[in-house]
Amino acid sequence: MAQRPVFVPFRRAPFVDVYPVEFDWNSGLSVSQKQKNVAALHKAFARRFPQRRVLEISSKSLQPEGVALSAFNLTLTVPALGRQVPVECAYQGGKVFAAGGPYTDLYTASPKDAKRDPRLKSSGALRSFFFDGQTIPARPETAFYNWLYIRALVEHEELASCLLDYDGFTDIEFNPNKGISCQAQAAAVYVSLARKGLLEQCRSFDGFHRLLAAA
Repeated sequence: MAQRPVFVPFRRAPFVDVYPVEFDWNSGLSVSQKQKNVAALHKAFARRFPQRRVLEISSKSLQPEGVALSAFNLTLTVPALGRQVPVECAYQGGKVFAAGGPYTDLYTASPKDAKRDPRLKSSGALRSFFFDGQTIPARPETAFYNWLYIRALVEHEELASCLLDYDGFTDIEFNPNKGISCQAQAAAVYVSLARKGLLEQCRSFDGFHRLLAAA
């Protein structure tokens, strides 16, 4: 058995609720095995909430919109470059550590290479983030990642509108015991804010942070 979270939009800050779900795990690293786990996770969630539609957001998604919404594929504009880069690259390239960073060369790396860059592990503790000329605090821990993801969705309205058809989101690659930020969580926050008409306030990090602080 394994346990993974389903992220559900919530009407008040922090705008997401988390449902841990246990399901039978299919071992193996192939895409087909991971997609079996996606199906098993969604089936287990459906037994508790049969009316709720769930979307896997990752490169392993069974739905094309789920693949397109992966942080490896979804892009946002980096003003300093004057071009769009994958959310994953913007996130990793914005990290500032005690002994280095931000490593903005990661903006133009592949998402996989950006995530695995050894400097991210050898530069000491994470102190803050830097993006668009602004230093952004490292806490709340998921705030910067979620804001980048939401900012990217605002730039891709048609793709983002697909999220409004769903009631929950998963990322089969995300293990809460090993990671913090998650694209499925960010998607749930986006849906909450979109339904409340608050997306305009998310154009700046300060605006997004104020919404979170209103809890």
